[in-house]
Amino acid sequence: MDFKDEIKLFGDKVEKLKNQIQTEEATKNAFIMPFIKVLGYDVFDPFEVMPEFIADIGIKKGEKVDYAILKEGKPSILIECKHWGESLDPHNSQLFRYFHTTTAKFGLLSNGIIYRFYTDLAEQNKMDEKPFFEFNVTDIKDNQIEELKKFHKSYFNIESIQTTASDLKYMNELKTLINVEFQNPSEGLIKLFSKQIYRGMLTSKIVEQFGALIKKSIQQYINDLITERLKSALKKENDTEQSDPEKELVATNTEEKGSVIETTEEEKEGYMIVKTILRQKIKPARIVYRDAQSYFAILLDDNNRKTICRLYFNGSRKYIGTFDEQKKETRTEILTIDDIFRFAEILHKTVDWYDSEKVQAKVPDSSLS
Repeated sequence: MDFKDEIKLFGDKVEKLKNQIQTEEATKNAFIMPFIKVLGYDVFDPFEVMPEFIADIGIKKGEKVDYAILKEGKPSILIECKHWGESLDPHNSQLFRYFHTTTAKFGLLSNGIIYRFYTDLAEQNKMDEKPFFEFNVTDIKDNQIEELKKFHKSYFNIESIQTTASDLKYMNELKTLINVEFQNPSEGLIKLFSKQIYRGMLTSKIVEQFGALIKKSIQQYINDLITERLKSALKKENDTEQSDPEKELVATNTEEKGSVIETTEEEKEGYMIVKTILRQKIKPARIVYRDAQSYFAILLDDNNRKTICRLYFNGSRKYIGTFDEQKKETRTEILTIDDIFRFAEILHKTVDWYDSEKVQAKVPDSSLS
């Protein structure tokens, strides 16, 4: 399972479990420790992750931060945790007070859902008031996953992260500023635009008039962008369906019209296992799924004619459907989701058959020359 899939699966679990978590300690156990594990660290190895890390300051001894991630025996990331329902305020946290007493260059403040990363961009050895990187793990974006990946044990490099931390911080502040300007354009922005299209004197009445026009123009421009992207996505989807004549897909769409299809956690985990099995052979991005009412299909290249396998998890028993070279399906009962690993060989062969078909289709028939 690659990092992107792993962090998204973790986010789904957090969303599902959060209402059951009643205390800060439970938040640590259910959310924070698994998150540290996703970053590649052994939470049970005190040489990698030290719980209740002591950060003495002045005459105050024995003050503790919830966790410290260690590198070569020294803290590199300090972590303080709150209950998932609490707001995050760095001024009231031990993290803010004790950052400068250790060699750590990064602080992480989290309630298990929101994660805020801090460093010392403004003043050396003093934690900044604003985080340079923040995300919601239940709604994490792809670009945020790429930034988070830099904190993974396999890629962690203090100098590299500090180089990009400044850019991230200013980009976040710029996005906030842009959002404010788009919602309620400032006089400076109004005059900047107005001067380029209005030749007369910018009286207060003209500025007020252009303020309303600029706000409407911005909103309309954003709406047009969204509409164009939606049209592009729908056109792509329609083109794919029109180019795929397989009758089974049409029948499935007809049968399920008006019904609600809910992708379960078990189906998602099964999908992740199949991706893990095949990632050593093909790029994970080539493996996609389509959920149907009666089965959960895992496809190669998002092509319904290239079904890698099907998962039947909606009944009292679980089955996996695998395919031979003639695309004939064989269903086999499995007791647990992990049993999917037993079908690694046939899944590899299925992908090989599809890829060999692609190669053969590209090779010209020598008998015709």
